[in-house]
Amino acid sequence: MRKTLALIAAVACLGLPGWAATTEATQTFDLLFRQGTLDEVDRDAVLHYNRTVTNAAKPEAAERDTGAVALSFEDGPQALQANLQFLQDGKHRNLGSFPASVGNPMIMYFYESVIRDMAETAGGSPFYIRNRVKEALVQPAEIVIGAASFGGSEVPTQTVILRPFEGDPNAGKMRGFGGLELSVTMSEEVPGWYLSLVATAPGADGAPGAYVSELRFDTVSAQ
Repeated sequence: MRKTLALIAAVACLGLPGWAATTEATQTFDLLFRQGTLDEVDRDAVLHYNRTVTNAAKPEAAERDTGAVALSFEDGPQALQANLQFLQDGKHRNLGSFPASVGNPMIMYFYESVIRDMAETAGGSPFYIRNRVKEALVQPAEIVIGAASFGGSEVPTQTVILRPFEGDPNAGKMRGFGGLELSVTMSEEVPGWYLSLVATAPGADGAPGAYVSELRFDTVSAQ
């Protein structure tokens, strides 16, 4: 990890375009589900993310799922909890509570929401979809080292890209979701580690961008 961060910093300082490599199987999971990513966040803070969804096959679902997600902290019976809420049009819905010591639960919310969207849009078993995504999380994956604009400056980033249904014998039956790509961009400079979490898939006719789900870090506020 230390060597990886040093390379990221070098890319950012030199102003070079991002370059791609391949993670090791264990590194894929460790990067995406990095522990301790909330340790340095003030317990009175709220992390805000914007979720934008495009779904050509189910536009009503995209409208339902486009909104904001807030992460706040609360003392639990045994440990500090990270609470997620979905916010839309002045209303809120609880998404769950997770041990804050483990890491940022936004990654779990992202994957579970995409799995649900795929099952709802393309049909098929959500258990099969979830298992293929889980398998991808512990396989070598493409990683792009680069930089991104954040807080008025350029910050070093690393982006892990997964294609969980690449080579799947059932991909042709998935109404475009066989080409699903999951892209997670992370940075030490972003509170909570995740800058953006993006899922894209073509339509059943191969048209690009038929499905897009993006979670992007917005800001920090006080509770």
